Amino acid sequence: MAAAPTLSDSLKGIACMIGGTAFLTLNDGVMKWMTATYPIGEIIFIRSLFVLIPVALLAWRAGGLAALRVHDIRGQAVRTVLSLLSMVFFVTGLSFLPLAEAIVLTFASPLFVTALAPPLLGETVGWRRWLAVLVGFVGVLIMIRPGGEAMRWFVLLPLGAALTFGLANIVTRSISATESSVSILCVSMVSVTVVSLATAPFGWRAPSTSDVALLALAGILLGCAHFLMIEAFRLAEAAVAAPFHYSAVIWALILDLVIWVNWPDSWVMGGAVIVILSGLYILRRETLRRRSPTEPP
Repeated sequence: MAAAPTLSDSLKGIACMIGGTAFLTLNDGVMKWMTATYPIGEIIFIRSLFVLIPVALLAWRAGGLAALRVHDIRGQAVRTVLSLLSMVFFVTGLSFLPLAEAIVLTFASPLFVTALAPPLLGETVGWRRWLAVLVGFVGVLIMIRPGGEAMRWFVLLPLGAALTFGLANIVTRSISATESSVSILCVSMVSVTVVSLATAPFGWRAPSTSDVALLALAGILLGCAHFLMIEAFRLAEAAVAAPFHYSAVIWALILDLVIWVNWPDSWVMGGAVIVILSGLYILRRETLRRRSPTEPP
């Protein structure tokens, strides 16, 4: 059994998670800015080219080509398709929604993972986590207000991103016994780059040098975010590091206020609090169950 992380390691893990989440949110901010000018496929392609730089460094750090070996081609392919759909849904949603609202809607992903784990993975989910899932979806309904005047169809895009990302996480869980984290990340990013390039005939426009630089920054930020998050879970227990992923709300609110002079309404903020608390409770139950086999699911 691995030794418990020291307090110093745990603090470093928390710092890595907060930093990684900040980089990820800055990347989302750049992507939102670019959606006003360029097609989604073009944005994803240019960014993906530069994501490959830190991904290559991650692969080198993990052992080179040996760390990239693919054993489960079918599983990797399914996960790649789901990841691509999640990316397209989310980036498209950014073109319609404030940054913070789009991000908090994707926080429904752990709810989808918990709800779909029994039929797809055969895992047992106890009544406590089912109740947390139901409460979390109430929070989602509060944010999107179905049937009300404030209901907008495009709020479904981040939810689609949350669902497909949750499904991708379930696939990741099922193939992680044979596939390394670096291999999964590399296959996904290379595939996204190739597929997004195929959208070139559908109305791409020549980007300015400054916009290429911004998308390059976004790509490097995204790659660094993945690195920092991997480090966070290496240094600290998941139950310690994972909750700080929700700090994305803080970074997104700052960017929304400074760049787009926007602040979410009380419905969005109230629903977000419910979704976040539900996600944290699900994480706590899973942590307790893994630490103690006798703990009910």
